[in-house]
Amino acid sequence: MAATHPLLEPYEPSAHDPFDRVKAAHLLNRAGFGGTPEEIEKVLRLGPSAAVDWLLDFPDQSAEEQDKQDVPDLSSIADLPKSFRDLRQMYAGKTRQERMAINQRVMGQNREAMVATWGWWLQRMARGPHPMQEKLAFFWHGHFTTSYRDERMALLMWEQNELIRRQVAGNFGAFVHAISRDPAMLDYLNNTQNRRGHPNENYAREVMELFTLGIGNYTEADVKEAARAFTGWTHDGDRYLFNAFQHDAGAKTVLGKTGNFNGDDVLDLLLAQPACPKFIASKLFAYFVYPDPQEELIEGLGQLFRDVRLELRPLLRTVFTSKAFYSDKAIGVQIKSPVQFVIGTIRQLGVDMPPFRALFGPLQMMGQVPMMPPNVKGWPGGRTWINASTLFARCNTAMRLASEPLTLHGLPDGANDPGVLVDALVDPLIQRPIDSDKRQVLVDAASSHEGRHDRIQYVVQLIVSMPEYQLC
Repeated sequence: MAATHPLLEPYEPSAHDPFDRVKAAHLLNRAGFGGTPEEIEKVLRLGPSAAVDWLLDFPDQSAEEQDKQDVPDLSSIADLPKSFRDLRQMYAGKTRQERMAINQRVMGQNREAMVATWGWWLQRMARGPHPMQEKLAFFWHGHFTTSYRDERMALLMWEQNELIRRQVAGNFGAFVHAISRDPAMLDYLNNTQNRRGHPNENYAREVMELFTLGIGNYTEADVKEAARAFTGWTHDGDRYLFNAFQHDAGAKTVLGKTGNFNGDDVLDLLLAQPACPKFIASKLFAYFVYPDPQEELIEGLGQLFRDVRLELRPLLRTVFTSKAFYSDKAIGVQIKSPVQFVIGTIRQLGVDMPPFRALFGPLQMMGQVPMMPPNVKGWPGGRTWINASTLFARCNTAMRLASEPLTLHGLPDGANDPGVLVDALVDPLIQRPIDSDKRQVLVDAASSHEGRHDRIQYVVQLIVSMPEYQLC
């Protein structure tokens, strides 16, 4: 597949521009949540192209499909079974009234079930078998947003998360059709209230503005007509349900086309618009490479995505192997999101994952709790992550994690020398060279401590508090 813009051509290492540890760490930071020294060495051995193939080599399956045991553990929560899978079975064969009674019984435990779900997902980000699948799941969670603040059923939040995990690198069209039937999404954007004669426009608006086309590529009339097409789309428990009695089967005009459209027909119309592949491809690029890509590059991305019929894996492979991805404009300039910051710190320090209750407050202060985006637009990211209060929370969180027993490996034999120690710690933590004056501050700090353990811990705490550590 030929590149459609020079910056989308494959990066080819050379003597002038080698594939080094900085670039290997950059790939693992953007395609996952940061690399350990062992993973960086593996990526170096593979090279840029094969490393992306390795990262993209995950099954298009939910976590539960990959491993029946990899599910949130609900066993310690009163009135709940061991897992959401078992909770689903409680509803099997029950009448609607019986299911409602079960709901009333378990609603009081939903907060505890969400705590288990949050902890499970963060653990999977940090230690799961497929880091790129989890990073993509987190990206799409911020694109197809749903918040626990509004969707109070932990079961539905977990099932949406699993749906996203299955779809992260598949066909975008199939993804849109699937998420549009998702019970948590139908609740969050009020489509359960969308009835014939009284259409609710929320989902029709957001599926155009945020999920497929972007502002300026549809009209208010399109939204009103599309809302009629989604009437009757609802759910019964964790199952999608089409209520034909509540569906408006009349003729509708959407994006210049007229017919007795249903919701699927409208989604197909949206996916066929030239604006759709350009909008989605540019959003992926801005998240994983750098913001505000050049207009010609956006056009090239859109053309490429059209050419592969909205298949995500070829698009992702092109982005992660491109010259743009390894350019100076991309490396070490992205402000870490709070989740990236916390999970990356845990991975790089080799510390155990703290209980989610210990992370909830810090993540909330930093501005990002998974499954609780601020609104349907998700997290704005970028410079919005950094202000006086969030920076204070970042430093405190990193310092607390660095005070845990560290399992940093590979420190050289000469690490008792302050300079050698500083270089050996900057490499796995910041993963890029730092200014000589800042290095000297760290060397002086290391010299001020006698014991090896205290010296290492003190220098690590200083490093994770540096401005450079906020970037990847």
